[in-house]
This record gives sequence, structure tokens and C-alpha cells, in this order.
Amino acid sequence: HLIESGGGPVQAGGSLTLSCSVSGADIRLYALAWFRQAPQRRREGVGSVSRLDWTFYGDFVKGRFTVSRDNLKKTLTLQMNRLTPEDTAIYYCAAREGTGARLYDTDFDIWGQGTQVTVVT
Repeated sequence: HLIESGGGPVQAGGSLTLSCSVSGADIRLYALAWFRQAPQRRREGVGSVSRLDWTFYGDFVKGRFTVSRDNLKKTLTLQMNRLTPEDTAIYYCAAREGTGARLYDTDFDIWGQGTQVTVVT
């Protein structure tokens, strides 16, 4: 099970940290990722971290976000800085067993319910 937390409203230019709690599985066996979906837009990959701590980011991130995992705490974190209204979306935590961590949403088969992030001006 994946449970996201930390979403909410935030001022443009501000920061927000999302967390994803992983339960019911050995997190060390999984690649983990954040995806997001805005209204009337396709779901897109935000950032992922492999079992070996390799990270991948969507092109739009441009150094603003950092994804990290803590296998002992069984959590995935997304630190977001310099947020803009274009970052407004539902953010989803996802997992896939194995070594691959590229941001292809069809590769990930375990999903959380999502947490809303709204960036206001």
C-alpha cells in the first residue's frame, strides 16, 4: 500500500514536501516514483528513485525538485521548491518491483490515492 501526504495549498515561489508511506512489502525490492496529473492533462512523471538510489526527473523539474527514499522508514519523499501555478496537480506515489525506474507510468503497477497540490499566486 502507498499512502501520500503533505499536499495542500502553497504560494507561488514556495516549497512543499510530499511523503509516501510504503507498507505491506519489502521496499528494498521496489523502484519508487512520483507522478502527477493536472485537470485535462496527461499524467506525467515527476521523479523516481531506483533500488540503487539512481534518480530520474521529468524535464519540467529543472532542478527544482528532489526525490529521495528511506528504506528504513519505508518512505518516499518529494521536496519541491520554486513552485509555480503550473505545478498544480494531483501527485501520485507509485512503485514497481525490480530495477527499472524510468518515468514510464505503464511500468508502475502499484499506486497511491494521490494528494492535491495547489499553487496559488
